[in-house]
Amino acid sequence: MDGHITAFIEYLEFEKGLSLNTRAAYRRDLSKFMAFVREKMANNKGPEEITKQDIVAFLAWQVNSGAEHSTIARSLSSIKTFYKYLVLDGLVAANPAGDLETPKIRRKLPRVLSVDEVDRLMEAPKVTLPLGIRDRAMLELMYGTGVRVSELLSLQLDDINFTAGFLRCLGKGRKERIIPVNQTASDWVQRYLARSRNLLSKSSQERALFLNARGKRMSRQGFFKILNAYAKAAEIDKEVTPHTLRHSFATHLLENGADLRAVQEMLGHSDISTTQIYTHLTRSRLREVYQQYHPRA
Repeated sequence: MDGHITAFIEYLEFEKGLSLNTRAAYRRDLSKFMAFVREKMANNKGPEEITKQDIVAFLAWQVNSGAEHSTIARSLSSIKTFYKYLVLDGLVAANPAGDLETPKIRRKLPRVLSVDEVDRLMEAPKVTLPLGIRDRAMLELMYGTGVRVSELLSLQLDDINFTAGFLRCLGKGRKERIIPVNQTASDWVQRYLARSRNLLSKSSQERALFLNARGKRMSRQGFFKILNAYAKAAEIDKEVTPHTLRHSFATHLLENGADLRAVQEMLGHSDISTTQIYTHLTRSRLREVYQQYHPRA
């Protein structure tokens, strides 16, 4: 069974172009399922022997273990996708999870920063230092374009056209998109290139835009630590993650009248329903303003 899962993960990489993190999530879900089948059910079944009842038992076990609805829904989705692959490859005759309904989950509204909190966060890096200039450039570019952290850290030196004011990035499924870059973000990135990157770079062969102190491409873990430190320095009393900046980018655009379709394209959402969650945030904000300022509210 492990060999089939490995082949499936390779299929997701080379045929579907899914990211390393997405592939890792699929592997974790499937490994948990197979461990359950082996240990909880004392059975070493092959993929063709797994039944619908086995899958239902696994989901029930997750419920009883206190797993979140989102976790259970993702587990079922992973199992379904895995068996679709096995059917496509002729390894099994039918998908035992095919007619199982994914539990409907209530979407949590993403946490966003206020404009004042964004301003404080941007001012937190010490821009008299090379690393401070780099950090300010990363924060400005992430908030200014709404890119995912993986997209930000994958940027190459030639992915930003400063003259035209656009950035090119590869999103989920290796889909390329073009995003406008505001002048502030553009200025800070150019300042970083002029004053900091050459000091950090240890090799002319390294084409990554953002480098760590050792001259290598900045890692996700490194960026998380940097962002967390600046959120504390800015005295922001919220959990601030890279996705918080992405959510804030989208929400602030919509609050100021941006077109939903344009925001969808900039975020790289394939389905506009994913983008529509931000309209709930702007409605919540309108309700707050109404209740605060209307004399009869």
